[in-house]
Amino acid sequence: MTRWLWHALRPSVDFPEAYGKVAPMHRQITVIVPTYNERENLERLARQILSLPVAPKLLIVDDNSPDGTGAIADALASEFPRRVEVLHRAGKLGLGSAYIAGFRQALAAQSDYIITMDADFSHPPQAIPALVAKAEQGFDLVIGSRYVRGGRIEGWPWPRYVLSWGANAFAHLLLGLHAHDATGGFRCYRREVLEAVPLDAIFSNGYSFLIEMLCYVQAGNWRVGEVPITFTNRREGRSKVSSDEIVKALYTVGKLFLRRLRRG
Repeated sequence: MTRWLWHALRPSVDFPEAYGKVAPMHRQITVIVPTYNERENLERLARQILSLPVAPKLLIVDDNSPDGTGAIADALASEFPRRVEVLHRAGKLGLGSAYIAGFRQALAAQSDYIITMDADFSHPPQAIPALVAKAEQGFDLVIGSRYVRGGRIEGWPWPRYVLSWGANAFAHLLLGLHAHDATGGFRCYRREVLEAVPLDAIFSNGYSFLIEMLCYVQAGNWRVGEVPITFTNRREGRSKVSSDEIVKALYTVGKLFLRRLRRG
């Protein structure tokens, strides 16, 4: 906890980030992007992901966006039939279930590395090769981290920053998590991790899904690494973080804490 507080509170240190400087690898990589009303961002994001040297595939999980995001996703799939897939869902069913649906489809397609990221450019797509390179070093889960040396946040108001920092501190204190950025959604999973995690047993479905997943990964003694990223507040569209998500996160951490106590 003390080590995490030191890294979280110290000033960010800028250094050259090797985004996009990793040579192509003979691995099948799938990037899962859940979408709901992201028509302003999706096409530009998709083209940046598809241009990366690691040649990832893109799986868009759209929750029947009323703004036409699903139609944009379908157009991309038609343009890139071997690189882009779209999973349409009946409605807004939650971030956690979107990730799980994406995991299952990527695993069925024999992906070696499965990456999750937001559609609003808060997670820089040019950092994907760095996440994969870290996984190639033997890490089973790699997190694009705001809270390690070199990581930083741009464009957040202070209340949002305090909320994120507090959520991380709360999760570390009650759940004993080791990763600095326990709530970060920019992640690269090795397929073996997702095959081992009991996805059907996960109860959380919002952003707190990320905390529960990290608990399972740490409990399984999988190796977790982090790479610094610049997290940028969304410029287009509306934020999906609401007061309901905060309540759900508190509930999830509390339930996981009670489970931890029962198991000693």
